Amino acid sequence: MGVFTFVCKGSGDEWSAKQLKGDVEASASCTYDLQRKLVQAALAADSSGGVQSSFSYVTPFSAVFQVIIGGSTGGGFVSGGGAAVAPSGGAAAAEAPAAEEKKEEKEESDDDLGFSLFD
Repeated sequence: MGVFTFVCKGSGDEWSAKQLKGDVEASASCTYDLQRKLVQAALAADSSGGVQSSFSYVTPFSAVFQVIIGGSTGGGFVSGGGAAVAPSGGAAAAEAPAAEEKKEEKEESDDDLGFSLFD
Protein backbone atom coordinates (compact mmCIF):
# COMPACT_ATOMS: atom_id res chain seq x y z
CA MET A 1 0.00 0.00 0.00
CA GLY A 2 1.36 3.37 -1.01
CA VAL A 3 0.33 6.70 0.48
CA PHE A 4 1.27 9.85 -1.39
CA THR A 5 0.64 13.24 0.24
CA PHE A 6 0.98 16.44 -1.75
CA VAL A 7 1.00 20.13 -0.78
CA CYS A 8 -0.80 22.12 -3.47
CA LYS A 9 -0.49 25.87 -4.04
CA GLY A 10 -2.34 28.13 -6.43
CA SER A 11 -0.86 31.27 -7.91
CA GLY A 12 -2.84 33.18 -10.51
CA ASP A 13 -3.96 30.72 -13.18
CA GLU A 14 -1.52 27.96 -12.19
CA TRP A 15 -1.67 25.25 -9.51
CA SER A 16 1.44 23.33 -8.48
CA ALA A 17 1.98 20.41 -6.14
CA LYS A 18 4.98 18.85 -4.46
CA GLN A 19 5.03 15.54 -2.63
CA LEU A 20 5.49 16.00 1.12
CA LYS A 21 8.14 13.27 1.39
CA GLY A 22 9.36 12.41 -2.07
CA ASP A 23 10.21 13.78 -5.48
CA VAL A 24 6.85 13.75 -7.29
CA GLU A 25 5.78 17.17 -8.58
CA ALA A 26 3.14 18.41 -11.02
CA SER A 27 1.44 21.59 -12.18
CA ALA A 28 -1.78 22.37 -14.06
CA SER A 29 -4.19 25.17 -14.83
CA CYS A 30 -6.89 23.93 -12.41
CA THR A 31 -7.16 21.68 -9.37
CA TYR A 32 -9.05 18.97 -11.28
CA ASP A 33 -6.26 18.55 -13.85
CA LEU A 34 -3.67 18.72 -11.08
CA GLN A 35 -5.37 15.88 -9.19
CA ARG A 36 -5.50 13.74 -12.35
CA LYS A 37 -1.77 14.29 -12.98
CA LEU A 38 -0.87 13.47 -9.37
CA VAL A 39 -2.91 10.25 -9.40
CA GLN A 40 -1.18 9.18 -12.63
CA ALA A 41 2.24 10.02 -11.13
CA ALA A 42 1.43 8.03 -7.99
CA LEU A 43 0.24 5.07 -10.09
CA ALA A 44 3.50 5.18 -12.03
CA ALA A 45 5.38 4.80 -8.74
CA ASP A 46 3.08 2.14 -7.21
CA SER A 47 0.36 0.28 -9.09
CA SER A 48 -0.38 -2.42 -6.52
CA GLY A 49 -4.16 -2.01 -6.24
CA GLY A 50 -7.17 0.27 -6.13
CA VAL A 51 -6.86 4.04 -5.87
CA GLN A 52 -8.48 6.37 -3.34
CA SER A 53 -7.88 10.10 -3.28
CA SER A 54 -8.80 13.07 -1.12
CA PHE A 55 -8.47 16.79 -1.91
CA SER A 56 -8.94 19.31 0.91
CA TYR A 57 -8.57 23.08 0.72
CA VAL A 58 -6.63 24.71 3.56
CA THR A 59 -7.03 28.24 2.21
CA PRO A 60 -8.47 29.42 -1.13
CA PHE A 61 -5.01 29.10 -2.68
CA SER A 62 -3.56 26.08 -0.87
CA ALA A 63 -4.67 22.50 -0.39
CA VAL A 64 -3.59 19.02 0.62
CA PHE A 65 -4.09 16.11 -1.78
CA GLN A 66 -3.62 12.50 -0.75
CA VAL A 67 -3.53 9.42 -2.97
CA ILE A 68 -3.77 5.95 -1.40
CA ILE A 69 -2.96 2.97 -3.59
CA GLY A 70 -3.74 -0.60 -2.53
CA GLY A 71 -5.06 -1.64 0.84
CA SER A 72 -8.65 -2.63 1.50
CA THR A 73 -11.40 -0.78 -0.33
CA GLY A 74 -14.41 -1.78 1.76
CA GLY A 75 -13.29 -1.19 5.34
CA GLY A 76 -15.14 0.48 8.15
CA PHE A 77 -16.42 4.02 8.22
CA VAL A 78 -15.10 6.35 10.88
CA SER A 79 -17.44 9.20 11.67
CA GLY A 80 -16.36 12.54 13.08
CA GLY A 81 -15.99 13.28 16.77
CA GLY A 82 -14.09 10.12 17.67
CA ALA A 83 -17.08 7.80 17.35
CA ALA A 84 -16.67 4.06 17.01
CA VAL A 85 -15.93 2.35 13.71
CA ALA A 86 -19.00 0.89 12.04
CA PRO A 87 -18.82 -2.80 11.16
CA SER A 88 -18.27 -3.60 7.51
CA GLY A 89 -19.86 -6.21 5.33
CA GLY A 90 -22.30 -8.77 6.71
CA ALA A 91 -22.81 -7.45 10.24
CA ALA A 92 -24.35 -4.15 9.12
CA ALA A 93 -26.38 -5.90 6.43
CA ALA A 94 -27.73 -8.43 8.95
CA GLU A 95 -28.96 -5.68 11.28
CA ALA A 96 -30.91 -3.79 8.62
CA PRO A 97 -33.36 -6.62 7.72
CA ALA A 98 -34.11 -7.23 11.40
CA ALA A 99 -35.22 -3.61 11.80
CA GLU A 100 -37.37 -3.87 8.68
CA GLU A 101 -39.03 -7.06 9.98
CA LYS A 102 -39.99 -5.35 13.25
CA LYS A 103 -41.51 -2.46 11.33
CA GLU A 104 -43.50 -4.83 9.12
CA GLU A 105 -44.79 -6.75 12.14
CA LYS A 106 -46.07 -3.53 13.69
CA GLU A 107 -47.89 -2.60 10.48
CA GLU A 108 -49.51 -6.05 10.34
CA SER A 109 -50.65 -5.81 13.98
CA ASP A 110 -52.67 -2.66 13.16
CA ASP A 111 -54.81 -4.71 10.75
CA ASP A 112 -55.60 -7.25 13.49
CA LEU A 113 -57.52 -4.67 15.57
CA GLY A 114 -60.54 -4.95 13.30
CA PHE A 115 -60.67 -1.32 12.21
CA SER A 116 -58.69 1.00 9.96
CA LEU A 117 -58.17 4.72 9.95
CA PHE A 118 -59.37 4.90 6.36
CA ASP A 119 -62.74 3.05 6.77
